[in-house]
Amino acid sequence: MNWDDCRIFLALARQGTLSGAARRLGVSHATVSRRLSEIEAALARPLFDRDRAGYRLTALGQGVLAQAQAMEAAALAIETLAQAGEELAGSVRLTTARAMASGYLAARLADFALAQPNIEIALLAESRIFSLARREADIAVRLGRPADADLVGTHLADIGYAFYATPAVRAAIAAGAVPRLIGFDKDEATAEGLWMSEQFPQARLALRSNNQLSQAAAARSGLGTALLPHYLAGGLEPVDLGAVPPRREIWLITRRDLSTVPRFRAVMTYLVALYRRDRALFSGDIAVARP
Repeated sequence: MNWDDCRIFLALARQGTLSGAARRLGVSHATVSRRLSEIEAALARPLFDRDRAGYRLTALGQGVLAQAQAMEAAALAIETLAQAGEELAGSVRLTTARAMASGYLAARLADFALAQPNIEIALLAESRIFSLARREADIAVRLGRPADADLVGTHLADIGYAFYATPAVRAAIAAGAVPRLIGFDKDEATAEGLWMSEQFPQARLALRSNNQLSQAAAARSGLGTALLPHYLAGGLEPVDLGAVPPRREIWLITRRDLSTVPRFRAVMTYLVALYRRDRALFSGDIAVARP
């Protein structure tokens, strides 16, 4: 299997349909179908089972997948080395959760842009997880230590949580009013959402949202009390409801082959300094304020 065959195979394995693989590669549906037929004919065995749901890997396809991923990693590592150079210039795709992107990072990248005008940061606010391994992003800021051995990480800060509300809502609760909580969508499988459903199974919910920025905005409107990371709680006051979730670690993550490329290293150095400067903001050891 040559590299072009490998790209066809990987796209179809990841997308599960001919049309999805075609869009991923920028080719036609018919091209993907024809090339797959040629690959399977050369191997004399099928790599995929076809059904109405799409394309599923056969036992041989599962075995080929690991080798194809290794081929992809080697090819892309060569490409990275060739493009690296010594210049502080080029594009860097930085991905993080939507709340972190909009509620913290976007407002704090101006200093870097002034210092490094030839580096263009593409800030990808995740509605889905962008894969570093598949080169969908270059650097990620995420909650939790990286588990993939091909990724390297740096611990940035610890993020803490509390319940927050307006002064008026807080005063009403202190006077004996039953808290109206702003919670997570029932299908939201975040650590904070699961914690809330376990700790407050019978809670009276004023609003459900899968977006912490929306939860914070609702709390500022006086709608209720929201469980928020400290850095998003500017303008609100903490409310003691007896328990809060444990702190979580914020990590800066990238691929090993990018960690020494000048433009990526410049972005990572800036981010490490930025988050470590604001550690108390994330932990809640200082009063929160809008940037």
